[in-house]
Formats: sequence, structure tokens, C-alpha cells
Amino acid sequence: MLDKTKKDWWKSAVVYQIYPRSFQDTTGSGVGDLNGIIRRLDYLAELGIDLIWLSPVFASPQVDNGYDISDYRDIDPLFGTLEDMRTLIREGKKRGIGIMMDLVLNHSSDQHPWFLKAKADKESPYHDYYVWRDGTPDRYPNGMQSVFGGPAWEWVPELGQYYFHQFAPQQPDLNWENPALRREIYDMILWWMEQGVEGFRLDVIDQIAKEPDREITGNGPRLHEFLRELSRETFQKGCLVTVGEAWGANLERAKLYSAPDGSELSMVFQFEQMMLDQKPGGEKWDLCPLPFVKFKESFARWQEGLHGCGWNSLFLNNHDLPRVVSRWGNDGEYRVQSAKLLGTMLHGMQGTPYIYQGEELGMTNVRLPIDQYRDVEILNFYKRCQEEGRPEEETMRSIYAKGRDNARTPMQWTAGENAGFTEGTPWIPVNPNHTTINAEAALADPDSVFHYYQKLLKLRKELPVFAHGDFTLLEPDHPKLFVYRRAYEGKQLLVVCNFSDEETVWEPKAEWKNARTLIANYPSHAGALRPWEAMMLYLE
Repeated sequence: MLDKTKKDWWKSAVVYQIYPRSFQDTTGSGVGDLNGIIRRLDYLAELGIDLIWLSPVFASPQVDNGYDISDYRDIDPLFGTLEDMRTLIREGKKRGIGIMMDLVLNHSSDQHPWFLKAKADKESPYHDYYVWRDGTPDRYPNGMQSVFGGPAWEWVPELGQYYFHQFAPQQPDLNWENPALRREIYDMILWWMEQGVEGFRLDVIDQIAKEPDREITGNGPRLHEFLRELSRETFQKGCLVTVGEAWGANLERAKLYSAPDGSELSMVFQFEQMMLDQKPGGEKWDLCPLPFVKFKESFARWQEGLHGCGWNSLFLNNHDLPRVVSRWGNDGEYRVQSAKLLGTMLHGMQGTPYIYQGEELGMTNVRLPIDQYRDVEILNFYKRCQEEGRPEEETMRSIYAKGRDNARTPMQWTAGENAGFTEGTPWIPVNPNHTTINAEAALADPDSVFHYYQKLLKLRKELPVFAHGDFTLLEPDHPKLFVYRRAYEGKQLLVVCNFSDEETVWEPKAEWKNARTLIANYPSHAGALRPWEAMMLYLE
């Protein structure tokens, strides 16, 4: 187990993201719950993870999958009770597994008591917890649009005012300019720390310093001032790991977020690599090949740019992204090899890796009839395509490739009914390939993706070069190979990945002839790299 009393323990940690709705149901409701996670803790301990990032389980009307919180100190009955959460924290600690809560600090639900009081009375101290502007029903304060479409202002006739919402109208933005609001937030975080939580993922944290009158949302002028105060008043009072979701983060901003002095956060999620297969100026649904050379260059720039002055988060999957083995691997003939390759490529880098549930099994995208998808983003896209007369086949091809529900189908535990996820009717259908891709089969197969990931996680803890080594990209212009070197205190790690369905001729330089193979996804290397072949070599 990691010594979590050390300040930077998370630099050697691996985080596992759970989407609770789809992980394990124990009640027959068809929706996963906290007791389901408790039931599967031994599985996660066997994998070797150190921390569970729990997508939101706070009390919520569930307008936006729990990212609309109505009570920051309670659990939604959909998932269980506060006592269930305490049990999960306690049972996790017994296995060396901490809990990272998913906190939404940019906005609340419109059903939160703060907002109900704010909306009831202009003179209430809670009114200033939110962002209001005077106006008339026929004229918005300005032309700002919400992320989900439509105006970012909602009229409240009884007050003669608009409130600001960057997302759904049911998600009013919090006013971080108000010190009393900030104090409420800090006290709530300290309360969760007292419950034993070991980390926080901070949703759209780069939006909190908004200035709507200047049409500023992300990266507002006071953002880093707010984050430093937040850290000082809460996170620095314990050995926590914190990661901020920051779609607007560039390398220079990431150095501030993840400064080694811990003055803001441990790290941020930035999405540069995950957006490379979109057309410039296009939309998410465009189907474009991965620009492989740019992909490598992007990783290299972040690895080199934050080395010694910041920290990377490493991820290829999450609840908002399609399954990576289908996206950038080969989920057919070479599913196992390409799933292992993607893990090799990512886990050899410097940073804290995040595994999304099922990634360690090589779970794939699903293909459902449109009426079986649940994600509002998918359904809105489909409706728009219908209105525009886009061919059905073309629309569904985009949904099958890029839809978020691909990552939200139930965890595949067994080959049995509903993949062992529920005894009821699952809230979204199980991927039919669970009969061959499931945890029970993976645990029984020593050559499975699961056991490969297990070995990767052990290597990260055993060899300091993973956490501390520098990074050098080799073969930067090669159209198929991703090769890089890590070096630390005279030890070297070479990571070699063939991103293709074809054999590729490549041999390491002479200095690597006596290197030890730490891990490989084929039994032995024989001259040319085979399709989706990956390996890590270690030189002492």
C-alpha cells in the first residue's frame, strides 16, 4: 500500500473512475449503487488501484447526471445513503483504496436550499450566492449562450431579474465573488475530509471566476486567486489529491494549476489529445482519422513541459468519451493486443493514470437502436440530423463512434444475464459482447487485458523511473510507431508501440540489446513489430 501520509503520494498512485449508475446494482433497480461498489472492492484491490474517482453521488434531481447538486452533504437515494458512503470509505481504506469525490463548485441545482432562498427574496443573504442581473422579460442582459444551447440567462418574473447559468437552466452559477459563499464551500469540503475522503475531482473548475458582464466564463481574472484560497483553506490541511477539469487549460496555465508547492491543485484534466480527431472548427461528431504524428507531439509537449514544474493526469477514457479501444485501437481481430498497447503507451508516461471502469477488460463501444440510447447529447444530435435530412446510416455511424453512452453501458462482470450487473432491468442495455468480454473470464485468463493492467500498475510502484524520469520522444515522424524513452538516475525505460494492423520493421539501437523486457503484449519479440505490438524495455 502507498504511504498516504506523504505529501506527494499520488505521484505513484493509479486512479480508477467509477460511473456508479453502471458499475454494480444490488437492489434490482437496474441502477448501480454504493453497496455495489463495496461488493467489488476486492476486485479493485486485486487490480492494484489506489483511489476511486466516484462520479457524482450527491443528492440531485439528476437533470444532468448528478452534476446538479441539491445537497453537498448528502447522498442521492438512487445510490444509497450517507451511511453507505461512510462504509465505502471505511472498507476502501482497509484495502488501501481511497475515495475521490466529484465536486461541482461552479453551479448548484436550482433545488438547492441556497437557490430556493435566493429566488424567494432579493434581501436574503443567499441571493448573492448566485449571479443576478436586473432586466426585462423581453431583453436579456447580454447575448451569452449556455453550453447546452439557448440563452445563458433565465428570467425570474417575481424578482424582475435574470440569473446566469452556463449549463442547464436548472444549474444556476454560483457567485464566487461572494466571500460568504466561498466559506460555505470550504466548510463543506472540510466536512468531507473529516469523513475520510482522500481526494476531489473538481468539475469545470476553470469556470468559477466568471465575469458575465464582460462575457468571460473560463479562465477569469481571479481564477488562480480563488484556487489558491480554496487550497489554503481546505486541501492543504490534509494530504489530498485534487484534479481540476479544465477544458481551457494550456501548458502555461497547467503549470499554475499543478505547481509543485501545492498552492492550487495536484493536477488538471486537459483535453488536447482527446480532441485531435476532430476537424478544425468542426464538431465532436465529425469522423476523422487520428493525426498520429500530432498525437505523439502533443503528448511529448505536455510530458516535457510539466516535467519538474507541474504534473500530468493521464487518461484515454472517461464517462464523457467513447471507448478508446474502439476509437484508436482495433476492437475486432486485435482487440486484446490494442487494448494492452494503449495501456502500455499511457502508463509508461509521467503523471497519474486514470483507468475508466471496464478499460482494464478492453470493453468496446456498443451499437444500439436509437431508442435505447439515454444520453441527451446523443438524442439531440440525432434529432438535429433528422431535421437536416442527414442520412440515417451516416448519423448512426457518428453515434456509434463518438457517443458518450458507449462508455456508460453496464460493467461486464460475467457472461450471464445482464452481465452480472443487475437482477432487474438495466437502465441502459448491456453490450451484447459481455458473453466473451467480462471480468470473470479475464480473471481466469492469465493473458487477459486485466492481468496486463495489473502488471503495469505494479511496475509503476516498483520502479522510480515511472514517476520521476524525464521524457524523450523517439521516431517523432514515424506514421505508425509511438516510441519514447524515460530516464532517471542512470536507469532507462523504452516504450515501443506499433499503432497499426500491419507488421512494421523496427529494431532498438545497440544499447538496448541487453535490456530487460518488463512487459509485452506478445510472447516474444521477433524482428519486425507485429500488429499492435507493444513492449517496455528497462536498462539499468
